[in-house]
Amino acid sequence: MTDKRSPKIVTAEQAVEAIQSYDDVVLANFCGEPRLLPMALLDRAPELVGVRIFHYAPFGRFQEKYLEPGMEKQVRCATAFCGRSKCVRQVLSEGRADFYPVTFGNTPGLLREGDFQSDVLLLTVSPPDRDGNCSLGVSVDYAQGALERPPRVVIAEINPNMPRTHGRSFLHMTQLDYVVEIDQPLYELEQSPITAVEEKIGRYVAELVDDCSTVQVGYGGVSEAVTHFLKEKKDLGIHTEMVPEGLRELVAAGAVTNARKSIHEGKIVCTFHGGTTKLYEWLNDNPLIEMQPVDYTNDPKIIAMNSKMVAINGALQVDLFGNIYSDLLGLEDQYTGSGGQLDFALGCVIAPDAKFVTVLPSITGDGASSRIVTHPTLEPNNPLAPQIPTVPRYYADYVVTEYGIAHLKGRPNTERARALIGLAHPSFRGTLQQQAKRLGLL
Repeated sequence: MTDKRSPKIVTAEQAVEAIQSYDDVVLANFCGEPRLLPMALLDRAPELVGVRIFHYAPFGRFQEKYLEPGMEKQVRCATAFCGRSKCVRQVLSEGRADFYPVTFGNTPGLLREGDFQSDVLLLTVSPPDRDGNCSLGVSVDYAQGALERPPRVVIAEINPNMPRTHGRSFLHMTQLDYVVEIDQPLYELEQSPITAVEEKIGRYVAELVDDCSTVQVGYGGVSEAVTHFLKEKKDLGIHTEMVPEGLRELVAAGAVTNARKSIHEGKIVCTFHGGTTKLYEWLNDNPLIEMQPVDYTNDPKIIAMNSKMVAINGALQVDLFGNIYSDLLGLEDQYTGSGGQLDFALGCVIAPDAKFVTVLPSITGDGASSRIVTHPTLEPNNPLAPQIPTVPRYYADYVVTEYGIAHLKGRPNTERARALIGLAHPSFRGTLQQQAKRLGLL
């Protein structure tokens, strides 16, 4: 370990020399992922054995090296959220990586005192201010949990493109052991035009968001598209994991003021960001933003303290019992992970006035399968039909497709089934009705 009073400025290749065999390495999340350090570590793989590297959705090309034969014996992937990465999904399906079934809100605990040791932390930070404080910028989430263990070694890329965000987003230069100075763009989350289906879903969800609500928007194109249909609302507040690109427009339109929030009045409370350079420029030194670790933002007790909470999250599939499937395709393809969906579902369950909204298109992208199913066991012609619920039916509330809104909370199985069949694509409703009758749901 270097002198804590003065981190050593090195190249990425020199920095990862501090990583030893059997170390557990934590990689900063999402768009806060370092540009150079992960690949430098994987390039060192032949010199190492038993190293594990933990991350959520990866961006860098380093993940391609996971596919090399025997790589898992040298540097093994560990994750709780694949983020649709084909490389991570493949090594998981081959048994060459570790998946942790933990929610986003419980991830800091895993890194702080759990099975993953957090020996080394790799992250991106802003340049220090005159007092030596660097900002974690777009990714606070589980980094604080890893820092609190604490790691044996902390290695940071200092990047002037990382915005300085407010809240619990700072660490001091004396907390760093090695520094790699770079000037490269942060990773960006690709933005796609809103589809006709997403527009219909967004307009239905807007009907559920009252003025003065506090809103959470989950990761995913369908849920993020909802932000574009809330511009006419008044005095919305934000308590969320991720700030998506569309939130800037809601603030500019005056729809989001945070003035009527029951906690953190006047602030957008969040834990990470995913968007374009325009979003990062807006975040920089913006006093409206209050970053918090994810075990705070996603603590169900904290979520429940927000008045008129509306949590909006995507799904892959919903069955007629109300079970919500969001992270697994079939039984072998770990497509994403729980993320914070279950955290917010529980928070909404214990809140007196919250709405937990699940959004999804009625059919798969190829049009071959319904996303509203009677039950996964009755989908023999769709091997990718998710088999394990992410959110159990006991937490289900509102479900929205392009065909409307179904309110499930407080309703018996028969009414749930009838309402959900009404959300299905017309070409699948007949089959769903027949199956539901055989199960006694209709």
